[in-house]
Amino acid sequence: MSYRAERYLSLTGVNTENYLAGLSAQEIQDLFLEILNNGIYGFCFSVYEEGQKPGDIISEEQVKRRMQILKPHAQWIRSFSCTDYNDRIPKVAKAFGLKTLVGAWLGSDPEVNEREVNGLIELAKAGLVDIAAVGNEVMYRKDLSEDELLRYIYRVKEAIPGIPVGYVDAYYEFSQRPKITEACDVILANCYPYWEGCPFEHSLDYLKKMYHQAVQAANGKPVLITETGWPSRGENLKGAVPSEHHALAYFINTQLWALAENVPVFYFSSFDESWKVGAEGEVGAYWGIWDKNEQLKFQNP
Repeated sequence: MSYRAERYLSLTGVNTENYLAGLSAQEIQDLFLEILNNGIYGFCFSVYEEGQKPGDIISEEQVKRRMQILKPHAQWIRSFSCTDYNDRIPKVAKAFGLKTLVGAWLGSDPEVNEREVNGLIELAKAGLVDIAAVGNEVMYRKDLSEDELLRYIYRVKEAIPGIPVGYVDAYYEFSQRPKITEACDVILANCYPYWEGCPFEHSLDYLKKMYHQAVQAANGKPVLITETGWPSRGENLKGAVPSEHHALAYFINTQLWALAENVPVFYFSSFDESWKVGAEGEVGAYWGIWDKNEQLKFQNP
């Protein structure tokens, strides 16, 4: 896709550590809407409505409603699980003409892992998976050993030849775990300057360094940023301060850099989800571009 916003990339003296330097509040608002309405590469799909949490019933109606909102704004949708009704997400996404990065959520429960992996294979064989992700931050959480994860990755690769298979984790894990990097067809890297306490003012430069570390580890394999974002509310983390302005500016900076460098980015996240407060504190509920009521945020920067 091509944005008219590309004009900002060629401005004389543009500051590529912050593309918004010198722009007025109205210009920033216009640029945000321009980028969003022309479409980004991908969104992480936030499925849970207010009062819901993982394990609750996800109706096909709510998936369709939220997918309808996202369809004009993205080429790809990323889902995180193949159990507990999450298999409806890639089915609806494909019906809407979107591409899918479908994840099997692996943890410490072998029975759940079996259902997740079998579900991913089944969805892939049904033509509903464009990229398969076997696990998300499993090494970071230490839920499995490296050998256990590798067995799952190779099992999925053998079952669905012709479909790229990868594993999602923090960007640095691919430098530290060459066997996992070798097993992947595509490197799926989560890159969060916020979670490493980076001040917003340096966040774009920090994001670039994260990405290029994953590229170096990939040794020529494709690298996708599978998650990045900035919260609009919540607790400070060292020098990283949540705010609506920072969240809006981080989104724009990320998208303009991705456009300039042709970097595929799945933005985290599409909708605010209140259930995440328990796991991450108040900040966990405010990563969406749309709020928990499915209303677009950042209307008045």
